[in-house]
Amino acid sequence: MSTSPFVSLLGRHRLLTGLCVLAGMLGGALVYAVVPATYTATAQVLVTPTGVQDQTNQLGPRQRENLNLDTEAQIAQSAVVAGRAAEKLGIKDIDELRRHVTINVPPNSAILSFSFTASSPSAAAAGAQAFATAYLANREATAAQTLAAQQKLLAAAIREADKDLAAVTASLPTLAKGSAEHMTATRRQTMLNRQIASLTARADTLKTVAVTPGTVISPARPPDAPTGPGLPLFVGSGLFLGLLVGSGAAVYRDGRSRAAHAW
Repeated sequence: MSTSPFVSLLGRHRLLTGLCVLAGMLGGALVYAVVPATYTATAQVLVTPTGVQDQTNQLGPRQRENLNLDTEAQIAQSAVVAGRAAEKLGIKDIDELRRHVTINVPPNSAILSFSFTASSPSAAAAGAQAFATAYLANREATAAQTLAAQQKLLAAAIREADKDLAAVTASLPTLAKGSAEHMTATRRQTMLNRQIASLTARADTLKTVAVTPGTVISPARPPDAPTGPGLPLFVGSGLFLGLLVGSGAAVYRDGRSRAAHAW
C-alpha cells in the first residue's frame, strides 16, 4: 500500500514535525492557563403590565404579548437601572458594569433574560440578580410616579370643576326662572355634576390600582463551568497550528536538502 508524498515527507522529518506539534499543544495549554476565566449567570424576569400605563406592542410572529419587550430590554440596559444595580453591588463605575450585562427577549414571551459575565461564579450570579431586581425596582418606581401624576391631574380637575359648579349654583337664584340664562346655567350645572362624578370615579379607581412590575421567575445561580472554549479546544488548536508549522518546516528542510545534493 503506497503512501502519499506528503506523508512520506512528514515521516522523513518526523522529529521536527513532532516537536512542532508538541510545542503547539503546550502553547495552547499555556494560553488557556494565562487567559482569565469568565463566568456567565442568567436571571429571568416575567414582565407583567404595571396596571398604570405601559408601552404597548403590536402583536406579531415574534412578539405575542401586548407589552413592548424590546423597549423594556432597552430600559433594562439603561444607566438608571445600572445605577441601581451598581449601588446594590457596591460598584462605582456604572459604564463598566453595563458592559458585563446582556438582555435577551425570548420570542413569543413576556420574559427578559439578564446575563452577567464576571471573573467568578458568585460575582456573575450577583450581577445578574442585581440587574434583574434593579430593573423591577425601577419599573415599579416609574409606575408609581405615573400613578401619582395621574391622581394629581384628576384632583386638580375635580377642584376646578367644583369651583365652576359652586359659581353656577350661586348664580341660579339671581337668574329669572324660565329665562334663557337660567336654562343655560341649569344645563351647565347638570353637566358639571356629571363631570365631577366621572372624575371622582376615575380617581377612586386609581386609588385601588396595585402596581405589578413583574417578578423574578428564575433567580441567577453561580455557573458550574466558565464561559467560552475549554482546554481541549485550546490544545486542539495548538496541535493544528503546530502541525501546520511542522509541515512547513519539513517542506523547507527537505527543499534545502535536495538543493544541497543537486550541487
